[in-house]
Amino acid sequence: MDKKLLVSSSPHIRSEITTQKLMLDVIIALIPAAIGGIWFFGIRAAILIITSVVSCVLFEYLARKLMKRSSTISDLSAVVTGLLLAMNLPPTLPVWMAIVGSFFAIVIVKQLFGGLGHNFVNPALAARAMLLASYGSKMTSWIEPVNKIAVGVASSATPPADIDSYATPLAAIKGGGKLPELMDMFLGNIGGSLGETSAMLLIIGGIYLILRGVISWHIPVIYCGTVFVLTWVMGPEGLFTGNPVFHLLAGGLMLGAIYMATDYTTSPMTKKGMVIYAVGCGILTVLFRLYTNMPEGVSYAILLMNVAVPLIDRYSKPKRFGGGKNV
Repeated sequence: MDKKLLVSSSPHIRSEITTQKLMLDVIIALIPAAIGGIWFFGIRAAILIITSVVSCVLFEYLARKLMKRSSTISDLSAVVTGLLLAMNLPPTLPVWMAIVGSFFAIVIVKQLFGGLGHNFVNPALAARAMLLASYGSKMTSWIEPVNKIAVGVASSATPPADIDSYATPLAAIKGGGKLPELMDMFLGNIGGSLGETSAMLLIIGGIYLILRGVISWHIPVIYCGTVFVLTWVMGPEGLFTGNPVFHLLAGGLMLGAIYMATDYTTSPMTKKGMVIYAVGCGILTVLFRLYTNMPEGVSYAILLMNVAVPLIDRYSKPKRFGGGKNV
């Protein structure tokens, strides 16, 4: 027998899963929320989604071309970034600002650091933070949904409120305004960023990702659980007087916990690390929401924990078999 033992470098366990397949699953999971955003806010939401996706793909192609690197647009990661960025934008945002955000996400945050797998923060969230710092008034201008969903039947909303006159649930609770019904928040019959208003549609996509094995339940469940417990305990009228369900459904918590905090590149690799990371995201989100001037805190909480991921990975990695303490 003339067979020889072939020795090669790792990895030795191979899988049929590719980056393209993973990204396609994320796109499929985001479709319900994207369609919901178009239903709630009309044609302007569709324009923003298309603009964000197309500009992200175009900037990725041009950046790779100028850097003389192979094209990566076929892996669909730029499409996912464009979709996630659009989900984080108010439907009233001027189109050119979405293009600026796409440039920042793809070129500055992703490609200048080496491309997919090398960015140290989530590109879409970083772009949202940049747009919020640069164009604060435009990024916090809200309208009432054009269409609403009643239980069991779709219905038309009252005429849309003027821009700047509609307060999101988190802004309302900060300013002492009237709070929406929890069912309206669950369905999406509220103002907000075009892809974050319907917890129902976001959860449907999240369940799909978990069943497909694209993400694990650890980060989204522990993140949301931490927010639930802390907002219940640290209530406005003393201990255990909070409204935790309100905070679960309000703002970008579901969008961030399911689709952004779980990003492979910017989240921990181990189960222990995921727990630490998710709890940290939850604590920071609650602190931002309850004790700062910002009504929302998801984006900054995730970005700060993204930066801490290398440290979390270092101290949560499993001990080598037969080895001593981790160093």
